[in-house]
Amino acid sequence: MIDEYGRGIDYIRISVTDRCNLRCVYCMPKEGVDFLPHSKILTYEEIIRLCKCFAALGIHKVKITGGEPLVRKDLPYLIKQIKEIPGIENVTITTNGILLVEQIEDLVNAGVDSMNISLDTLDREQFREVTRFDLLDKVVAGLKEALKYPDLTVKINCVPICQKNEEEAVLSMVALAKDTNVHVRFIELMPIGLGKELSGYTEDSIKNMIEQRYGKLTLYRKTLGNGPCSYYSLEGFQGKIGFISAMSHKFCDTCNRVRLTSDGCLKNCLQYSVGTDLKQRMEQGISDEELREVIQSSIMKKPKAHQFGEIEEPDNNEVSLEERRMSQIGG
Repeated sequence: MIDEYGRGIDYIRISVTDRCNLRCVYCMPKEGVDFLPHSKILTYEEIIRLCKCFAALGIHKVKITGGEPLVRKDLPYLIKQIKEIPGIENVTITTNGILLVEQIEDLVNAGVDSMNISLDTLDREQFREVTRFDLLDKVVAGLKEALKYPDLTVKINCVPICQKNEEEAVLSMVALAKDTNVHVRFIELMPIGLGKELSGYTEDSIKNMIEQRYGKLTLYRKTLGNGPCSYYSLEGFQGKIGFISAMSHKFCDTCNRVRLTSDGCLKNCLQYSVGTDLKQRMEQGISDEELREVIQSSIMKKPKAHQFGEIEEPDNNEVSLEERRMSQIGG
């Protein structure tokens, strides 16, 4: 569907849980985390129903996120059901990889098209500092297992943090794309939740590191994903290097995505707390036709752009800034 600014909205990120088996410093506190009770989380049946409505409105790409989606039981069942919905062309998943060795076969058999593995460093001590767990070996094992499936597109999501991901650590992530067909994507740290307390590298600073070590980055003009990532080739590399740079290279004018939180709130932009409670409406007995109308009306209100780093408070007094953590909003 087309929003009021002429953007084609064809991609939704669906959070299936706010729980996670890591405690990354930019996402969750070390202790004292209050999770939603299961009664407040969307059921698989509700998610499937919503996906049918999304598909009818022209949204045909689905990303499954969390928290950590693999901590939710029977996730391959959900993926298989979504894949079978007419109009849904692509179902992908973002995972931290901790449980991937045990679940990868079922996920692939369910029809998952692509997998993003969150991994910020290959240095064991830095990994422990960032995630607060000594589980790097499990993530690496999961990555290796995923690469055994030739039809599965595998990408790495790296959020480099200043003073935690030093230059050599960043470049070691780049090297993963040299000898394996994995695409390494660098995501700029967003000032959401705990991310406000940290500082991250910009796209240009990482490009400079890469080109000094590996040579010129060449823009790759073919499509490699569903969202706003810009990909580059390096001579001699099997995989591509990508950048998702919402802060330094704002891409709001081409934003094609909306988000569904694990408690059923449809969000149009990460910066703002405003959203539409779809779970509540379903529990009140709304029809599918009415549900589609609510979704369409909500997406038509998608903001023209975020204003991270530009404002402390939004211009519209009726709109407040998002205060929840990334794990709570399915970032």
